[in-house]
Amino acid sequence: MYQEVRNLARTVDRIELKLDEVITATKDIRGDVADHEARLRTLEGTVWRAAGGAAVLGAGAGVLGWPA
Repeated sequence: MYQEVRNLARTVDRIELKLDEVITATKDIRGDVADHEARLRTLEGTVWRAAGGAAVLGAGAGVLGWPA
């Protein structure tokens, strides 16, 4: 009986170690996801500003090119 309890204790220790590793890896992944999310938001903002600028330039060119 004592040996079974000792084996169970070792098993629980191994499980705790693995859980700690998983928790650490998860924290790293969350940081990476947050970084990627920030980069995507910046890129999307740049694309929208470029699209707006192109629309303004297109409208300006249309007005200047319209026969008077």
